[in-house]
Amino acid sequence: MTAHSGSELRRTLGVGDAVVIGLGSMVGAGIFAALAPAAQAAGSGLLLGLAVAAVVAYCNATSSARLAVLYPESGGTYVYGRERLGEFWGFLAGWAFVVGKTTSCAAMALTVGAYLWPGQANAVAVAAVVALTAVNYGGVQKSAWLTRVIVAVVLAVLASVVVVCLTSGQADAGRLSFAAPGGAGGVLQAAGLLFFAFAGYARIATLGEEVRDPARTVPRAIPLALGIALVVYVAVAVAVLSVLGAQGLGDSGAPLADAVRSAGVPEMTPVVRVGAAAAALGSLLALILGVSRTTLAMARDRHLPGALAAVHPRFQVPHRAELAVGAVVAVLAATVDVRGAIGFSSFGVLAYYAVANASAWTLRPGPVARVLPAVGLAGCLVLAFSLPGMSVAVGAGVLAVGAAAYGVRRWRAAGR
Repeated sequence: MTAHSGSELRRTLGVGDAVVIGLGSMVGAGIFAALAPAAQAAGSGLLLGLAVAAVVAYCNATSSARLAVLYPESGGTYVYGRERLGEFWGFLAGWAFVVGKTTSCAAMALTVGAYLWPGQANAVAVAAVVALTAVNYGGVQKSAWLTRVIVAVVLAVLASVVVVCLTSGQADAGRLSFAAPGGAGGVLQAAGLLFFAFAGYARIATLGEEVRDPARTVPRAIPLALGIALVVYVAVAVAVLSVLGAQGLGDSGAPLADAVRSAGVPEMTPVVRVGAAAAALGSLLALILGVSRTTLAMARDRHLPGALAAVHPRFQVPHRAELAVGAVVAVLAATVDVRGAIGFSSFGVLAYYAVANASAWTLRPGPVARVLPAVGLAGCLVLAFSLPGMSVAVGAGVLAVGAAAYGVRRWRAAGR
């Protein structure tokens, strides 16, 4: 299915832009938010969890890239599920993505507030949402430019943290054992939490209608962004673990800041705080971008109010969807808990990618072509149900509400 005539988005993004947008989300979310809870779940076995999350993410990325070539329009897995599996599965994927990632937007906004002005975190979070919604409203090229600046700052800060930690006298390679006190369950839970950090490549697929030559650009951009993020994650995790150890990392509220302090360079703490805020801003920018595009696709099919499908005549962006997403995120930023949002968002994103892998499994018969989608589907389901119990309960409940709403809509349509 092609984009609806009269409401197409402008194709302006190249491979570099798409990679940067994906990196802006991945690096911002994971490094500063997921390492500590992963260490609590698996100890130094979080490195094994990171490897598991990377394998599942690679399978998901491959499936998404193959599907994006065939369906280069906004919406990502919402479109893929609809076209390959049926309308219900597309709706469920879109519902999981929009709800889960809207919550994740609020978590990232609160992260900005917590680092910049802890005493007024909620107010700063709302201001950040308003500002970045305005940037997205001005056009996707402006968003890509700002994301490029943010990613450069964050990578420079992370590189400094790695160098400081690994060259300090406090670094101890003995702290890098793969021992997992929680056993396999702890490693899988850590992988599920760390998967939250790898989900940024979804933003590349959801921008399929705004990239130049999507059949070439999207399949190149997704694995590139994922590979760069994995290298960054491994380097930072090793550096921080070598200084703090698994216990210290798990107990830390700001692990990178604590790591440079323990490494004997406390003057770097403010730099790390600024880097963390910049990373969260980059993640928030890319998240709002992706959620609004999936909202646009669902509105086009009337699964969400049709008014949200409007595209601005000058800026060529889904302006009503962006304003609606920004408004909801701003409200959530004043009310939600950051820690709970990570687990809930992970469950929603894993459900979203389970549908992506199931969709990719239908593309071409043959055992070789179906290995990665099968591994990705199984991995998503295992990681989703390995998350903390409350995250699983709330996530499953939200999916059930979405399914019920879909059923009611279909029943009413049949009655008419």
